[in-house]
Amino acid sequence: MAESNSDVRTKDIFSKAYDFTKADEIKDRGLYPYFKPLQATDGTTVQIDEREVIMAGSNNYLGLTNDPRVIEAAREVLKSYGTGCTGSRYLNGTLDLHLELEEKLADFMRKDSCVLFSTGYQTNEGAIQTIAGRRDVIFSDKDNHACIVTGTLVSNAKTMRYQHNNMEQLEKLLNRADEKAGKIIVSDGVFSMSGTIAKVPKLVELKKKFDTRLYLDDAHAIGVVGEGGRGSASTHGLMDEVDLISGTFSKSFASLGGFLVGDEEVIEFIRHNSPAHIFSASMPPANVATVLKALEILQDETWRLERLEEISDYMRNSLKDMGFNVWSSQTPIIPVVIGEMMECFEFWKGLFEAGVYVNAVVPPGVPEGQSLVRTSYMATHTEDHLNRILEAFRKVGIEQGIIDQNGHSLLGDN
Repeated sequence: MAESNSDVRTKDIFSKAYDFTKADEIKDRGLYPYFKPLQATDGTTVQIDEREVIMAGSNNYLGLTNDPRVIEAAREVLKSYGTGCTGSRYLNGTLDLHLELEEKLADFMRKDSCVLFSTGYQTNEGAIQTIAGRRDVIFSDKDNHACIVTGTLVSNAKTMRYQHNNMEQLEKLLNRADEKAGKIIVSDGVFSMSGTIAKVPKLVELKKKFDTRLYLDDAHAIGVVGEGGRGSASTHGLMDEVDLISGTFSKSFASLGGFLVGDEEVIEFIRHNSPAHIFSASMPPANVATVLKALEILQDETWRLERLEEISDYMRNSLKDMGFNVWSSQTPIIPVVIGEMMECFEFWKGLFEAGVYVNAVVPPGVPEGQSLVRTSYMATHTEDHLNRILEAFRKVGIEQGIIDQNGHSLLGDN
């Protein structure tokens, strides 16, 4: 006999939320590493739980978030422009400051034109879904940031994902694709978890061979690597060969927002058609002024880039010598692979108690069995900061059976 309507139990759409207990379980064990409120910060050190710890997990690569010149630039524009634009760039939210920043970024990146977005996430999501559509094909690295993944999904374009930095597989996918379809390769310039740099020369080679376009997300590359801090393509002198380059202001530029540079016609099309640009309130004046000053400092104080590279090499080599697995990092992003999730949380807690703050990254952010702590460094870290970070890693690594005192890993292959 068929069930009556009264016998059918309605599924509560909130049931997945009520059934989510993992965070509470980790909190009950005193190992929860997320949403830690910072009570104060000078950039390299922060106040958490009313004690000072060294920040070794920030994307403040150039150390400009607390620079007095940057703070003063933000404060000064408040007098003339107020705290917000109260509208989108498309309508009432464009300031002369926005136009000035777009012009200076285009000039800095040696491209025709630039468009600003209100966040870095919106930049990639909004640009990709605008330039790629149902009849197009996107080739995307499997380790690309979530905003790229979202952009590909919303675009309705056919998306073919290739294994991380696997150029042989990418070439096979390009070879199989419809020759008549519009095609674009999209890749992070610097990958945010591994700290590796994309194989830009090979990407350019494949772009030319298969008559496709190339888009690089340089959120973790601009102000970090390349000639003058111009990003991943500039490390190989190939900026002219990359069609679109995106960046963010929440890292080296000490603010919030994002941008995209490329040919003027393409940027104008995105400016007039991207929902993320048209229907979002524009960057507040203080944010724009912060970026303008940070860009000026980046160009004037090249020692920051040199110091950042020096620090990155020192920390990468030192952690390797201790026996830690740092994958194939090439940048200030240096992951330390621990293994299982709970062991990673234990390691994170040990470092925190030793006065060092890092980021715990667990599945699905990384593959099962490869949970890690993500460290990242600033040009303003002192020798004392770095040595205290290394001392904490050595101490906790030995205590928790990750490494031995002779610089050997005790984890095996992970």
